[in-house]
Amino acid sequence: MEIIDQIRGVAALVDIASQYTALKKRGAKFVGLCPFHVEKTPSFTVDPDKQLYHCFGCGVGGDVFTLVMEKENLTFPEALKHLAQKYNIPLPQQSQLTSQTIKLEEKLVKINEETLAFFQKSLGEGAEGRKAQEYIAQRNISPETVKALKIGYAPNSWDSLVNHFQSRGVSADLLLKAGLVLPGQKKEGFYDRFRGRLMFPIFGLTGKVIAFGGRTLVGAEPKYLNSPETPLYSKGKILYGLNLTKDAIRDKNELILVEGYTDFAALFQAGFTHVVASLGTSLTSLQVSLAQRFAPRIIINYDGDAAGLNAALRALSICFEKGAPASVVVLPEKLDPDSFMAKYGPDGYRGRLAKAVPALKFLITMRGHGRNLAVPEEKAGLVNEVLAELAKIPDTVVLNEYLTQAAQLLKTSEDDLRHRLKLKLSGIVKEVETIILPAEKMLLQILIKYPRLTSDILAEVRETQFAGLSTEPIFHLLQIAFQEGRELRLDEIAQHLDPKLKIFLTQALMQEIPEPTVTEARDCLDALWKSSLLNQLRALQGEIVQAEKTGDQKRLQILLFQKQDLTQQMLAL
Repeated sequence: MEIIDQIRGVAALVDIASQYTALKKRGAKFVGLCPFHVEKTPSFTVDPDKQLYHCFGCGVGGDVFTLVMEKENLTFPEALKHLAQKYNIPLPQQSQLTSQTIKLEEKLVKINEETLAFFQKSLGEGAEGRKAQEYIAQRNISPETVKALKIGYAPNSWDSLVNHFQSRGVSADLLLKAGLVLPGQKKEGFYDRFRGRLMFPIFGLTGKVIAFGGRTLVGAEPKYLNSPETPLYSKGKILYGLNLTKDAIRDKNELILVEGYTDFAALFQAGFTHVVASLGTSLTSLQVSLAQRFAPRIIINYDGDAAGLNAALRALSICFEKGAPASVVVLPEKLDPDSFMAKYGPDGYRGRLAKAVPALKFLITMRGHGRNLAVPEEKAGLVNEVLAELAKIPDTVVLNEYLTQAAQLLKTSEDDLRHRLKLKLSGIVKEVETIILPAEKMLLQILIKYPRLTSDILAEVRETQFAGLSTEPIFHLLQIAFQEGRELRLDEIAQHLDPKLKIFLTQALMQEIPEPTVTEARDCLDALWKSSLLNQLRALQGEIVQAEKTGDQKRLQILLFQKQDLTQQMLAL
């Protein structure tokens, strides 16, 4: 872990965070607008001494590695390499895992680049290539767009790509890892994943080919086929075309979100260069976060049928949650952005953009569809569904404005909406509230912030000491690291926790506590053990009552003996 500590020592978190938001010094810390959600009042705090950040608005937090991983959409090895290059720190033979991971990814990128060249060459050759070019012309995709998007063609053959790489000495195992081939049904040999398809390379933000998508030229299913998840490609973290359109998106301060490559190609070619594609209608939270790095506003434009509108509604839900202003372009029922552009042209599309439906209005319209709002119960149901979405909004200023608008659109009292929302939010808090004991919180702070005490404390931990605690996953990771003789990194912890625990952890670590003594740490441990024993006694008492009711004397004797043992342990503390 020396290289990690070395990078952490020189990579000033304030400098890195300043690349994503303007920071101002406030006391010993720095504050700014959160780069992870839209806000008007700065709640993003960086502690240069602890090298930690935390947003008191949306709850995100971590260290320099987690910040780079989240903002640059990188894995930990990639973030490590990124920071090492930035600060001119040589990676010393790298750890085996990091070295192997980076080397594998570099090999896969080279394979993808060679595959791209193969597909582009196939588009310009033979009868199949001509047929693919005819299809491109029928879809009104210009030669300039083909060149810009680097569109190619996968021959309609079971093994053309396999043979191409075999002749170059590339193993089928690497092609499998790249998602380009599939194993034969009889477990003998491999065959091409993409066959007889127009091929769209998928690029990462840095311009590296990380995956492919193929569109069939005929009526074969599936119409669209994407690369599987690979060490390079995770569909839910990528926005297709962003490598080409990010500058235009920044200039426009908004982006148009479509579903697939042909929709993207149609808009891009028509001059709407602030477009990206989600490659499917299951928009993810990570994709919205990625979009927000380049523009605050998202214009959703999926197909005009019921499936497309419902997908837009699901996408809006994520936008509410991420604090991203959004609207929806509604197309005629049987049209998608590609076919709409072919029929009505750029001017027609500009007209649709100008009429994009604001998020709240679209939500109410969709949720209200099929309801008789003259019936009080039907209207109450709609109000509750709308409030369930608005409750996700992290910015209170935005939420208040939405409540005012919702009262007008729903023709109901704003005070009633606020009262209902307050009840709903308090219910949610009670439902998901994580109860964390003071001793539990302090012990975690001690073990993570003062690693020198770890060996003294964790060596004394009983196997069930942390059982049932909300923070049990964190203590479990600490114990594993202790047994392996290493310190636990914050980014390592964050990867294994749900959002609520991440928020708690970064809040706890941002708090100032004086360095404790071993005795104080042991006192926390004893308090936790006492709490654990009390919980066990309560559970045991319930079993004792049940045994008395059923007259199970044998079971009762065992339970009473266990109760006596637990009581003696309590008295010994």
